[in-house]
Amino acid sequence: MREREYLQSQHFNCLLDDGVTNQSVPIVLAVQTADKERLAGQSAITLRYNGRPVAILRKPEFFEHRKEERCARQWGTTNPGHPYVKMVLDSGDWLVGGDLDVLGRIKWDDGLDQYRLTPTELRQRFRELEADAVFAFQLRNPIHNGHALLMQDTRRRLLERGYKKPVLLLHPLGGWTKDDDVPLVTRMQQHQAILEDGVLDPEATVLAIFPSPMMYAGPTEVQWHAKARMCTGATFYIVGRDPAGMGHPDGSGDLYEPTHGSKVLTMAPGLKQLEIIPFRVAAYNKQLGKMDFFDPAQRENFEFISGTKMRGLARSGQQPPDGFMAPRAWKIIAEFYQSQNKQ
Repeated sequence: MREREYLQSQHFNCLLDDGVTNQSVPIVLAVQTADKERLAGQSAITLRYNGRPVAILRKPEFFEHRKEERCARQWGTTNPGHPYVKMVLDSGDWLVGGDLDVLGRIKWDDGLDQYRLTPTELRQRFRELEADAVFAFQLRNPIHNGHALLMQDTRRRLLERGYKKPVLLLHPLGGWTKDDDVPLVTRMQQHQAILEDGVLDPEATVLAIFPSPMMYAGPTEVQWHAKARMCTGATFYIVGRDPAGMGHPDGSGDLYEPTHGSKVLTMAPGLKQLEIIPFRVAAYNKQLGKMDFFDPAQRENFEFISGTKMRGLARSGQQPPDGFMAPRAWKIIAEFYQSQNKQ
């Protein structure tokens, strides 16, 4: 982004020069002062990753990286205990933007490139499936049967509304995540097992990677997540409690009010083409022996299995309650956590 676009994104959560386009997070490149002094005045700059040229930045423009202000606006905190805030505070004092020419398709050669589909490719897949509705589900965690219940229920509701071929875009986040999150390769193996075991209908699901980093910026970031899925042709977006959230760095509860993300999406400019589907709370129904939508009137029948408890069971080699997660999918997660124990 050039400075003009950056300011629009930071102050208005939108780009305004060609109509109103939701852009709640800036896309920027931070550089050190030495790089700025070396490159200022050049007509073009080659961008490299691990020594490999990936793009040309033409007519580059350098502008001050006001890091504290950026963090305060984007995250609502400047606390360096927030991992992405810390990365920003530790980054360069200048930002550089310009006209970007990408030299070719970005490949990671990690065995997952077949899942990295562009918005154009996703739209083509949906056409091939003759989808008349596309509902997107964003996640950065392994899928348990509560997640599957939400996706199955959304499909059922769309069929009841008269859609003939609703298709699920299962779109896990594939960029940077916190160190304690499950790595992408493990998550993709687990998601594929869910499809192969028929927990989700493989004939009505497209599994693809969303390449964005997780910024943990709450209601600000969730607009970016929704806008990106809208670009793929999604018409419905499932959003849950505390989307893109995390605990407060000082340990005082949630950093963001858990319901604000879904509320913001119903009001955000530039997202009116996307219908927001609120996330119903699912928990383990001990009486039925499966994941079920939580009923406060039968609270005693339900158990909430937290991520912490799930990780503890996996690390210790214990099994979760029957019906919590598909067995093959659980085996993949358990093997990952047990390998971490050995390390």
